[in-house]
Amino acid sequence: MVDVAADLSAPPAGAWLHGVVRDAEPATFAAIGGMDGGPVRAVSAAGLVAVVSTAPLDEYGEEPLRRNLEDLAWLERAARAHHAVVEALARRGPVVPARLATVHTDDERVAGSLAARRAELVATLERLAGRGEWGVKGYLVPGAATAAADTAGGAGVGTAYLRRRRAQLTAREERQQVASAAADAVHSALCELAVAGRRHAPQDRRLSGASAPMVLNGAYLVDVAALSRFTELVDSLGGRYPGLHLELTGPWPAYSFVAERPEPALTVRGPG
Repeated sequence: MVDVAADLSAPPAGAWLHGVVRDAEPATFAAIGGMDGGPVRAVSAAGLVAVVSTAPLDEYGEEPLRRNLEDLAWLERAARAHHAVVEALARRGPVVPARLATVHTDDERVAGSLAARRAELVATLERLAGRGEWGVKGYLVPGAATAAADTAGGAGVGTAYLRRRRAQLTAREERQQVASAAADAVHSALCELAVAGRRHAPQDRRLSGASAPMVLNGAYLVDVAALSRFTELVDSLGGRYPGLHLELTGPWPAYSFVAERPEPALTVRGPG
C-alpha cells in the first residue's frame, strides 16, 4: 500500500548536475555518493550520460541555494562533495565537469540540456580522452638581495632608515619583475609540450597555504603518453629558474579546459 500522506509531505526534488560522460556501468554510480548522501544516478539522452544527485528543492532550489551559497561552511561541504563525484568519474574516463551549483528542476530538463548541447559535449569528451589536467604553481623564492640595505654609511639615523627602506623596496620590485618574467617563460615552455595551457590568477596566501607569494598558477592539458616528459620539463625549469619554486599537482578533472558558458555561478534550470 502506498503511503500517500508521506509522498505528499516529501519536498520536490531536482537534479544537481556533476558532469557528463559517454557511458558508464550501473555499478559505477552505485559506488559514488552524491550530494544527498545516496548514490548518484544517470540521466541518459542523445547518446550521453549526465551524472546527477537527487537534490531536494527546499535546500537546492533557487532561493534556498542562494542563501546556502552565502554560508561558507555549507559551500565548502557542497564543493567537496561535488568535486569528489567529478574526481571519481574522471578516474574512469573523460568527463565534462559541471559548474558548481548547476541544478535542474527535474530529469527531463537534464535530458533536454544533453540534447541541446550534444555537439559541444561530444567534442569536449573527444578532446579530453587520454589526457589529464595538471597544475603547476610557481612561488617566489625569498631572495637575499638586501645586503645593500644594511649599509648606512656615515649618515644619520633618519637618513639611514630611509636609504634602507628605499633599497628594500627596490630589491623587492626587482625580484618581482624577475619572477614575473620567469613565470612567463615557464608557462610558455610548458604550453609547448602540453596540448593546451591556461594561466589562472595567482592564489592569495590564505588559499595557497604557502608562506611565499604565488606568481604562477598554471593548468595544462597533457597527453598521458607525454606525462613523463612533462614532469621532467617541470623539474628542468625549476633548475633553470632558481628564483621560482615550482610545484606540480594533479591529475585533476579538466575543469580548466571545458568551454566557459555565459551562465551565472548559480544555475537552477526549470520551465521557461
